[in-house]
Amino acid sequence: MRNKQRGVSFPVIFLIGVVLALAAVGAMKVLPAYMDYATARKAIIAIAASEGRAGSVSEVRKAFERRATVDNITVVNAGELDISKEGGDLVISFEYAQKIPLFANVSLLIDFSASTSGKSDTE
Repeated sequence: MRNKQRGVSFPVIFLIGVVLALAAVGAMKVLPAYMDYATARKAIIAIAASEGRAGSVSEVRKAFERRATVDNITVVNAGELDISKEGGDLVISFEYAQKIPLFANVSLLIDFSASTSGKSDTE
C-alpha cells in the first residue's frame, strides 16, 4: 500500500505569503493615518478637559496650536476646529478626509471625525 503525502504545496505557500505581504504593506500605509487621528483626538480631549467651562474660542485655538506644535499634529489646524458649548460644557470637534495611495492608481479615502461630546466616529 502506498501512503498518500499530505501537506501544502509550494504554490499555495507562495500565494499565502503574497497575500500576507500585501496585507502588511497595506497596514503600514494606513496605520500612520490612524495614529495622526488618535493624536489629534487626544489633543482636543485634553484641551476640553483643561479649558473646561471658562475657555474662550481664541484660548482653545491657541491651546490647540501649542499642543499641535509639540505633538506634530498636521492633519488639522486650529482654524478647522469647531468649538461650541453644549449644556455649559466645551465641545471641540473636527472632521477631515485623508487619501492614502496604495499602489498604482488605487487609493484609499478615509473620513475622520472626532468630538469631545462623546460622539466620535471614523468611517
